[in-house]
Amino acid sequence: MTLRAPDYPGQPQPSWADRSLASVWHPCTQMKWHPDLPLVSIERAEGPWLFGHDGARYFDAISSWWVCLLGHRHPAVVKALRDQLDQLDHVMLAGLTHQPVIELSERLSEITGKTLGHAFYGSDGASAIEIALKMSAHAWQQQGYPGKKSFVCLAGSYHGETLGALGVTDLQGFREPYEALLRPAFVVANADARQALPGEDARAVALRQVRHLEALFEQHADRIAAIVTEPLVQGAGGMIFYDPEYLRQVRAICDRYSVHWIDDEIAVGCGRTGSFFACQQAGVWPDLLCLSKGISGGFLPLSIVLSRNEIYQMFLHDSVSQAFLHSHSFSGNPLACRAALAVLDVLEQEQVFLANRLRAQRLTERLQPLLALARVRHFRQLGMIWAWDIAAAPADFSRQVYRVALRHGLMLRPIGNTVYLMPPYLLSDGDIEVLADGVIGVMREVLA
Repeated sequence: MTLRAPDYPGQPQPSWADRSLASVWHPCTQMKWHPDLPLVSIERAEGPWLFGHDGARYFDAISSWWVCLLGHRHPAVVKALRDQLDQLDHVMLAGLTHQPVIELSERLSEITGKTLGHAFYGSDGASAIEIALKMSAHAWQQQGYPGKKSFVCLAGSYHGETLGALGVTDLQGFREPYEALLRPAFVVANADARQALPGEDARAVALRQVRHLEALFEQHADRIAAIVTEPLVQGAGGMIFYDPEYLRQVRAICDRYSVHWIDDEIAVGCGRTGSFFACQQAGVWPDLLCLSKGISGGFLPLSIVLSRNEIYQMFLHDSVSQAFLHSHSFSGNPLACRAALAVLDVLEQEQVFLANRLRAQRLTERLQPLLALARVRHFRQLGMIWAWDIAAAPADFSRQVYRVALRHGLMLRPIGNTVYLMPPYLLSDGDIEVLADGVIGVMREVLA
């Protein structure tokens, strides 16, 4: 049995990219494209920069799928992890506990004003959604409402690619191959601000579109356990922005019809929209809140479901069969929790959200030349998210942008005809200039 990488005696050593193509099945990727489409082999990273084995460097304009909030290898998080390694690597969280998971749970609860006072740990965003769906349906069962086991999601929503998460995802490319395996959810119209009629603003769109949700609840609330929403920005559906009023209405309607609200903050939590949790901008709290991606700064996988006490209490019983019997081997991993605590420290001590307002203003100003390009539509920005759509984009538009961006030293991955930026937070003025110049150059070349 071979336990080491193969040797290539008498042959040229293949590049890391070629070795990856031969042995690694990459996620969210059509592998057949990669002999022609560059597979970039990264050797190291620092701040907003990725450095390839070939010596090239790339500005990580999407925070490596939205997780590296502080950039790569932030020294405070690196130090915290090194210190943690000297104490505790991992211990199961069933019947045992440790300082990092306790402190992280307490700090997240404090951010919610202790409204969401109980933290349950998973390993990634999709697992957090699975946990929340199971918690909701199981809690209704505990209360004597076993018929409340259906879910609602918004048109264009994305909540992950495990089977439960796919059931509340409305993107056919992800769903269609597995339809026979899924429990379909009710899908209601979203409040995309681009749908505004003449004379409407984003808030008016939200008030108009939320009527679809109330009509659904009027008819089927006795069957519905929860609605799942991405607050303020539906990411993978094409950076769909909508007004906070929609969330206020969701909270009120859920209360009126006895339905849980699951708030998916996996992509937009930890300050991406300008507040730590996006739902804070609506002034309301959900029943269950899912957090992942940026919470550990991109260092280690971690996900968390924050729950109201009322749901937690539903599982307190003399019988173990009435407990919430869901587990992950790496639940509450001490290293991941320590990384998350270090991220929270940096965000607080460096007043990152306040500084991000100025960073966002500067980058938005520098991106204004995009508005002069004939096919650019719906330029929009919220917090540290920028997006715009391209009219009459060809089918391979996203690959075109990816390829050209690499030549310009940028890492970009458009979603369909929508180009977006979700860069790390800690950008200097020089970083902003480099990013803006690169993006404008890429768009001019592609659209030419």
